[in-house]
Amino acid sequence: MDTYYVTRIEEPDFGCEGRPEGQEIKDKVYLKEEITKEETIIFMEDKLLYERDESCDRWRWKITESGGSIMKDLTKGKISTLILGFAIPVFLGNLLQLTYSLADTRIVGSFLGERSLAAVGATTTISNLIVGFLLGLANGFAIITAQKFGAGDKKRVRRSFAIALVLGVIVSAILILIGTVFINPILGFLNVPGKLFIEAKQYILIIIIGLWVTMFYDILMAVMRAIGDTLTPLLILAISVGLNIVLDLLFVAVWKTGTWGAAAATVLAQFIALVICCFYMIHKYELLRLNKNDFKDLESKMIKEMLATGMSMGFMSSLVNIGSLTLQTAINKLGQEIIVAHTAARKITEIYMIMFSVFGQTMATFCGQNMGAGKVDRIKEGMKLAIIYTCVWSTFAMIASYTIGPQLVHMVTGSHKDVVIVNATNYLKFNTIFYYVPAVISIVRNVMQGIGDQITPLVSSGLEMVGKVVIAFTLVPLMGYAGVIVAEPIVWFIMVIPLLVQIIRTPKLKANK
Repeated sequence: MDTYYVTRIEEPDFGCEGRPEGQEIKDKVYLKEEITKEETIIFMEDKLLYERDESCDRWRWKITESGGSIMKDLTKGKISTLILGFAIPVFLGNLLQLTYSLADTRIVGSFLGERSLAAVGATTTISNLIVGFLLGLANGFAIITAQKFGAGDKKRVRRSFAIALVLGVIVSAILILIGTVFINPILGFLNVPGKLFIEAKQYILIIIIGLWVTMFYDILMAVMRAIGDTLTPLLILAISVGLNIVLDLLFVAVWKTGTWGAAAATVLAQFIALVICCFYMIHKYELLRLNKNDFKDLESKMIKEMLATGMSMGFMSSLVNIGSLTLQTAINKLGQEIIVAHTAARKITEIYMIMFSVFGQTMATFCGQNMGAGKVDRIKEGMKLAIIYTCVWSTFAMIASYTIGPQLVHMVTGSHKDVVIVNATNYLKFNTIFYYVPAVISIVRNVMQGIGDQITPLVSSGLEMVGKVVIAFTLVPLMGYAGVIVAEPIVWFIMVIPLLVQIIRTPKLKANK
């Protein structure tokens, strides 16, 4: 049981007498841990036990096992410690998230063969497009929540959460409708080979039908991170991943369902995780315990703010994936072995780039809270540190590609074919040399989102999409898979330019408010 001293209660101040027994306090309390001196905040809807110092000059509060969820305030304290402390659970969470797709890839490849693996791989870009959009949307919504939390506005924290849920219902319903109605034209656009069409359709259709689960799951995870809780999403995700692996084996290996079973396992595991998360949040966070009044008279201004940030981050992800999808249409014409090779290369790339996403998410929340608190200097310092951390990680990724690249490809696919291993390894070796550029892109883009600039990241992502589309119709027909290999580094150098120009020019980062 950790002991904290109260350093400040915003209102009311109960003085030496303390609060009466059984009375709930509705305000924000600033605490300092007795031994480590770590500072944090709590909202007094949480249940706490307290005891009085005999000197009557301060009160001690003890966080019990049954109450007192500590939400991390990122607006004060040592920046490097806060960023790393926030990022590590996010990293572990993202690493676990990768096992969703990696489990599908490995289990399908091992039990169903390369044909089924190619069918899944041929639709990966469209699933990444849709799921990435929803994740970006949820993270964008949560930026507003982080800003309100940083400003200490509890009412609008709840209101932003309610709006996120309402918007999530609308968006997921629209995407499910479009996806199910137009599934055949979508797969036709992707140039999915005829022999893979049925298996590919079965797989992606299950993913699309389960998008409402994905949407709500992403919103709950993002909101908890917005208030500084990165541990709970990690634990719930760990449960979900474990369930996904077990269900994958059950559906595919035992029940012989084919590729659709792998998709069903993923959706079902995520649904169970969603239910667990709902029960936890209702029990633990009164701040996020919504009632019908929170859904009444939703502020139009906040709706516009959340749509702006949500759609910006959603479309930012979508534009990137649209470019990748266009490339995939060109790749699908190169044969089954190349499809498998690129599927492996992209899965490993997702692992390599995990830190870009981790520190990107961290900076979006960090900058959101500090912008809400008006602490610009902390934003600039945090951005510099995050870039350093991601560049160090990029060096390790490059070393891995040149030392154990073939082993990683085999681990992901189970394939021993030279054409698969060589092409995938060449992709990794060439791309990782230039990883320092996307490291900067990821951090700066999320910083811009966190401080309220939705346009610049979209411009940068739009350039990435256009670049990949052009390459898909020019270099790939001329160079084959080599054109795919050189595509992303070319695009990275193009898209980093507007980000660097704008981050230097933006007025919000000129001085403290």
